[in-house]
Amino acid sequence: MNRQQGCLTGLFKLLMLDVVFDWLQDRFGFGRGVSCTGCGCGFILLIIFVALSCQVIFGTNWLQFGF
Repeated sequence: MNRQQGCLTGLFKLLMLDVVFDWLQDRFGFGRGVSCTGCGCGFILLIIFVALSCQVIFGTNWLQFGF
């Protein structure tokens, strides 16, 4: 069975990921200005965004453990 996503599905997932990331950055991350919580949460959100983007682009399932 072919489980690869199509081009439009991948682009839609990246678009939704970008919208959610921007909203979270404005509320909790670097968009909060100069504060300790903004820098800390912003960096954590950035790491999560990069991991989820790699998951969409490369089709990696980070939660599947197997050999």
